[in-house]
Amino acid sequence: MRNLAQRVANTEASGIRRIFDLAANLANPVDLSIGQPDFDVPDPLKEKAAEAMRAGKNAYTPTQGGRELRSKLLAGPFKGYGESQLLVTGAVSGGLLLSYMALLNAGDEILIPDPYFVMYKQLAYMLDAVPVVYDTYPEWRLDAAKIDALVTPRTKAIVLGSPSNPTGVVYSGAELRALAEVVKKHDLIVIADDIYEFYCYDGPLARIRDFCPEHTLSLGGFSKSHAMTGWRVGWAVGPEALIQAMTKFQQFSFVCAPTPLQIAAAAAIDFDMSDAIATYKVKRDIVYQGLVDAGYDLVKPGGAFYIFAKTPWGTGTEFVEECIRNNLLVIPGGCFSDRDTHFRIAYCNTDDVLRQGVDILASLKNKR
Repeated sequence: MRNLAQRVANTEASGIRRIFDLAANLANPVDLSIGQPDFDVPDPLKEKAAEAMRAGKNAYTPTQGGRELRSKLLAGPFKGYGESQLLVTGAVSGGLLLSYMALLNAGDEILIPDPYFVMYKQLAYMLDAVPVVYDTYPEWRLDAAKIDALVTPRTKAIVLGSPSNPTGVVYSGAELRALAEVVKKHDLIVIADDIYEFYCYDGPLARIRDFCPEHTLSLGGFSKSHAMTGWRVGWAVGPEALIQAMTKFQQFSFVCAPTPLQIAAAAAIDFDMSDAIATYKVKRDIVYQGLVDAGYDLVKPGGAFYIFAKTPWGTGTEFVEECIRNNLLVIPGGCFSDRDTHFRIAYCNTDDVLRQGVDILASLKNKR
């Protein structure tokens, strides 16, 4: 169709969709593909949303967000930030799009990690910007000196997630401190994807905003911590000028996050999810140890709910196609990387299903 913009051709469809197409005929697959919790939104929070709907709280909120949620965020996790430094977003995905729109001109460069969450690269293409990958293979660690060497006069921002999708890596305070020095040296903005910050298993979580707050945009939300993946409520906190620019673009796009769900999200801030989240450390250990025992090459993830393992043979795509033929759904690493040498497991299922998945992977280890 000649009317379509060039950015349509420049932007790739998610490779994850192809995997679902291949698996469409599986009756009851062992599904370790989707990154969403296997628990549901707690009933009291559902009721809070329903109460708001029944009470007629269904109109727009201000673009910046409703009073209840903003007050809770500024009194709690973002105490010390000003009103003009907070925007309630359409989850982290909405915040990513708005931040790219606010920061990137055509031809500007943005540094993204490899492996990366699928949106990081494609959003740059959508805006005619240039994604520049910083390689974190094979241990998924940050190397500030290598990142520094990639910065050019066109570099505007750097994206990172800790804990990360797809690797589960958690960056150390020393790594983030060194990166902060690079960011300040070149006057860059860090877009910190903090959606998995509640899933950190082996020690306290260091945050990049603690080392360069004036250069950091923090994006977070309730999708992973409270299983609200379909509710689309999140936040952006950072430099006032950037937040105000994002707010301007939200006025002409998302308008505001869903009002009743913002009200329920405000209640979620005080709702203890620690027991549900703690089960994921057990799930990680089931899958990690099972793959180690089977002889797989992988790095133990410190957070999130993903393992990014090296394929024992073939490309990531070839290996995943064989997994599908054996009733197992995982995602090829090429969906998240410029390489196709790994595969991603999302250990978001019951412990019994995770063990079934490990058994299938063990059986495929030496199939070629």
